[in-house]
Amino acid sequence: MQRRQFHQTSLIGALLCATYQHAWALSLGDISNADAGRGVKAALAQGAQAAVALLGRQDGFLGNPKVRIGLPGYLDDAAKVMKSMGQGKRIDELVTSINRAAEAAVPLGKDILVQAVQSMSVTDAKNILTGGDTSVTEFFVTKTRAPLSERFLPVVNKATENVGLTQKYNAFAGKAASFGLLKPEESNLAGYVTGKTLDGLFFMIGEEERKIRQNPAGAGSAVLQRVFGALR
Repeated sequence: MQRRQFHQTSLIGALLCATYQHAWALSLGDISNADAGRGVKAALAQGAQAAVALLGRQDGFLGNPKVRIGLPGYLDDAAKVMKSMGQGKRIDELVTSINRAAEAAVPLGKDILVQAVQSMSVTDAKNILTGGDTSVTEFFVTKTRAPLSERFLPVVNKATENVGLTQKYNAFAGKAASFGLLKPEESNLAGYVTGKTLDGLFFMIGEEERKIRQNPAGAGSAVLQRVFGALR
């Protein structure tokens, strides 16, 4: 009985594998695996470079409402009260500082993003091509979030300390977190800003990915047009 079950399980696994490969072949038509891999790598490289260029400059974060970093929930409410009490300038300085820190950090992650693209596997390429609109973003989050965080943190820490409000933020936010008013990861200014910087970077990579999927011809690459055009 166990042997029969084993054979049935093996058969189901083989059928699932064959179905996946068939779907992969249908989605790509006559496009080779080599072309598919090049197309995906080109999309990843283009999306990452565009995101870094958009964010890693003055007002890349501060001037973009989609990724602009504000103070976390409870502190944002407290900041509004402080502004009404004439402390608006200091609040604005802090918000400007944390966004400038993000803008300074992003370009330093370009090589990590490129390395992730260069080292991607055939399986990664297949998952991206047959995945949803954010599959490229998910790839980058999985492969690069940890090393990018390690790279960004010292830069963000140095930039925010220059404002002179870091210690006050950490002390105040730490108390707020102890009362459950803030998430623990929001109680340290450099850690909070680093996390938001990564969120903004991955969001913009996702925006670029969607543009390529929606309009492969506009990407300016024959490989991208051929591969992503076959999926439309």
